[in-house]
Amino acid sequence: MAGLTPMEKKLAEYKCNTNEAIQLKLVRFPEDLEDDNTTFNPEYSHQVFGDDEVAFGYKGLKILLYYIAGNLSTLFRIEYTSKVNEKFDCVEADDVESKIREIIPPGFCTNTDDFVSLLEKEVNFKPFGMLLHTYSVHNEEAGEDIAYQIYKADMTCPGFREYHERLQTFLMWFIETASFIDVDDERWNYFIVFEKYNKDGATLFATVGYMTVYNYYVYPDKTRPRVSQMLILPPFQGEGHGAQLLETVHRYYMSSPTVLDITAEDPSENYIKLRDFVLVKLCQDLLCFSPGKLMQGFSQEMVMEAQQKLKINKQHTRRVYEILRLRATDMGDAEQSRSYRLDVKRRLIGPYKVYDLFDANYVANQLLLVMQH
Repeated sequence: MAGLTPMEKKLAEYKCNTNEAIQLKLVRFPEDLEDDNTTFNPEYSHQVFGDDEVAFGYKGLKILLYYIAGNLSTLFRIEYTSKVNEKFDCVEADDVESKIREIIPPGFCTNTDDFVSLLEKEVNFKPFGMLLHTYSVHNEEAGEDIAYQIYKADMTCPGFREYHERLQTFLMWFIETASFIDVDDERWNYFIVFEKYNKDGATLFATVGYMTVYNYYVYPDKTRPRVSQMLILPPFQGEGHGAQLLETVHRYYMSSPTVLDITAEDPSENYIKLRDFVLVKLCQDLLCFSPGKLMQGFSQEMVMEAQQKLKINKQHTRRVYEILRLRATDMGDAEQSRSYRLDVKRRLIGPYKVYDLFDANYVANQLLLVMQH
């Protein structure tokens, strides 16, 4: 803070990092409210608080956003130890409450007693839509297998619209370029992951994550589902739920004769890695991806079979081929290693060779026109 005036130094003390100030919880039991181990913070807050991700005007700022684990009923409260006032040369504190109200739907609680009353009714919450897949993950800490279920829902499911309004608020904190979608467009599909857990002898459900998929029309009679948003909430990350969700979505669309292929909108690096893992798992059992076929090079047979059976497009099929061929290649064998590297190199330089050919043809045609005139 060298070079700052005393007033500037004083004001600097009232700047808070909003990624640290925002405290999120998925609450199952009343004691979770006071348990710091159940708290997690956003990765991003720039879409609400600007590129600096700073709120001005407060010391000790806490922005509490607590959600009941299943239906995501929300508690929103702001706490701080001190706030700027007219003594600071008429500067004003940021209106933090209004910024948060812009992204969370109305009907939230502002006091703990009301929130706990809603928590007691959580036993009545059930997942929306159609059950697609059930799986389990072993929890080392609990020493048991935890059951999870994936459902497909849409806006015709009673209560789902309001639930989705609460669910999508998490996108602002964990997807860098997130935006809310037009839920009135019937071409959206929603896939949600829930955990089953026990509370006082009853079976309850906790929200784990979800995916939205938009069904684009492809002339003349096909659709191309495009993954728009995918989020596994932080308490559940690293447990394999993303792979389970993506594979379930692929299997759902694979059964439809009207689906051409499945794509993704502006995928992140993490999503691409996840997709590679899932598509390799799906393709490895196809005959055209047997080790013998892989060593013969990328083929139209692979493109056709992956597209027809698994709804995978040519570009993604090529990635799968290279991954599976690498697994089948003995990189300690000089000839196999060289063959693999040359195969990848041909794919990399292929587009440039096309452009070179185009440029040469263009120049030749221009010279011919000059000679004719």
